[in-house]
Amino acid sequence: MNSGLLEGASYSSKKLLRLGIILLGFRLNLYDIYNAGSTVFLIAFANLAFALVVVYGLSRLFKVEKRLGILTACGTAICGAAAVVAIAPVIKANDKETAVGAANVAVLGTIFTILYTLIFSYLDLKALEYGVFAGGTLHEIAHVVAAADPAGQAALDLAIIVKLTRVALLVPVAILIGFFIQRKETSDADQKMTLSTLPIPWFILGFLAVSAFNTTGVISEGAASAIVSFAYLLIGMAMAGLGLNVDFTAFRQMGGKALSAGLAGSVLLSVFGYLLVRIFV
Repeated sequence: MNSGLLEGASYSSKKLLRLGIILLGFRLNLYDIYNAGSTVFLIAFANLAFALVVVYGLSRLFKVEKRLGILTACGTAICGAAAVVAIAPVIKANDKETAVGAANVAVLGTIFTILYTLIFSYLDLKALEYGVFAGGTLHEIAHVVAAADPAGQAALDLAIIVKLTRVALLVPVAILIGFFIQRKETSDADQKMTLSTLPIPWFILGFLAVSAFNTTGVISEGAASAIVSFAYLLIGMAMAGLGLNVDFTAFRQMGGKALSAGLAGSVLLSVFGYLLVRIFV
């Protein structure tokens, strides 16, 4: 691969990625999360916490490299590839680990989306209950939309709200992971930890700021939707840039165990999310 192409791939996987995640904030309206009520928020939070702990635990059990295990857990728990690439700089993951983590989560999300649409009629859930289930357990926003659509508009709307609640939790999760990473590093180096030294990708705060701005209603729904589509385009370009930096042999060697951990964790998340809906919704 020539140097010009490598330079472009590197630019896409870093600069365009950050801009894409910031603009993705136009997908989130904080009022929708508030209006959905505390039960929906707590279910989304419980699913996220469960997935983080279980998928990371399985990754360690399957002897997945630590950084890749964290990325797989975050992608499964929060918002798929966008979470992977947002958390990557916090834990200082390299391009190979980031690309493998994003690809694995995308594959898993697609598999479970197809599975959900096939078993929807056998789950014994009302439309709104299914919306909470899909939004609380699937990986990407696109996966949630595809899986919840057969249940009707009301179920789709609620599924998106639950999913966006998980997306909003990307910010505190990133800060928390950054805190623990920095605490370990400063402890090992016998240094004092300060806010300015926290390895937090500050563009995530840009995502939150854009979400807050979108909540004010200044931007029309149509304009916000167009911006979100552009954000996904930028993120897609960033994913392509990451992919160009990854050797297929290395991908195959690194990704198998992480995919297995993510698959097992996603199955457990689906079961856990289903039980939460049956008990609390």
